[in-house]
Amino acid sequence: MTAQDPGPDRAYDLLALGRVGVDLYPLQHGVTLDEVSTFEKFLGGSAANVTVAAARHGRSSALISATADDAFGRFVHRQLLQLGVDDAHVATITGGPPTPVTFCEVMPPDHFPIWFYRYPTAPDLMITVDSLPLQAIRDARIFWSTLTGLSQEPSRAAHLAAWEERSRRVPTVLDLDYRPGFWDDPLEARRQVARGLRQVTIAIGTVEECELATGESDPDAAARALLGAGIDLAVVKQGPRGVLAVSTTERVQVDGFPVTVVNALGAGDALGGALVHGLLEGWDLERALHFANVAGAIVASRAECSAAMPTTSEVQQMLSDIEVTDGTW
Repeated sequence: MTAQDPGPDRAYDLLALGRVGVDLYPLQHGVTLDEVSTFEKFLGGSAANVTVAAARHGRSSALISATADDAFGRFVHRQLLQLGVDDAHVATITGGPPTPVTFCEVMPPDHFPIWFYRYPTAPDLMITVDSLPLQAIRDARIFWSTLTGLSQEPSRAAHLAAWEERSRRVPTVLDLDYRPGFWDDPLEARRQVARGLRQVTIAIGTVEECELATGESDPDAAARALLGAGIDLAVVKQGPRGVLAVSTTERVQVDGFPVTVVNALGAGDALGGALVHGLLEGWDLERALHFANVAGAIVASRAECSAAMPTTSEVQQMLSDIEVTDGTW
């Protein structure tokens, strides 16, 4: 699969701003990192994963980010292109920190701790206002960014400038991608969420991330609080319990799709990329949410993350199985 060029007069279907790096996943599962003997490397980073997920559904996707001028940086650029994502706006920074790597432990069904090696910063947090492709941001059919990008300067200023250029064009998405190790204080993360919510039309996050943003642990209460901040759609990812979406006019709850979990990391990004596809297709919220929920479940049933993102036909086959079994979906 190669990156789709939207053409000189066409906007990207999805343009994302945020994290990219290398995931080093253990090939031995059910053991701690000190007992792992072999790893395999994959493209990683939440924003990058979402662009890959959307590309798997035939969407022209691009990423705004940065790598170092090192071997892992070259791997990232090559993988983005091979997985269908335009890397034209992924800068290569020399003389700075290395391209970050992330390790995890894989302990199904529900324990997947992760360690980010990106100290004191990483190239994707060194994105500057001057480096932004402002017209591409303005014209993209969907613009996606993450909370992580607000954790440090100059990335924070770049995100605010991107949103200013975007002017809350629908849809503009904030992924509440909260990683505690990136923040000195969770209260500062909450303050930055509040700034971001004023600039976007959709917010998406796990129950825990939505609680950080709103102070509400109940999914419905958190979704209502997010709407109260001025967005049009709140999406609360609930893992095996499914996903909840609440807009100003409707509420849709989709139960979890049963799979044997191998590695849940990246399932939420698969859900996000599939939701992008459903929104661009013009599907109603319930259909888009069912499709996205199944896409996330498929990735949870696989060992990889970015390389495991399903195609539209794979998701549709799962939905067909639901229809045959239950008579509805």
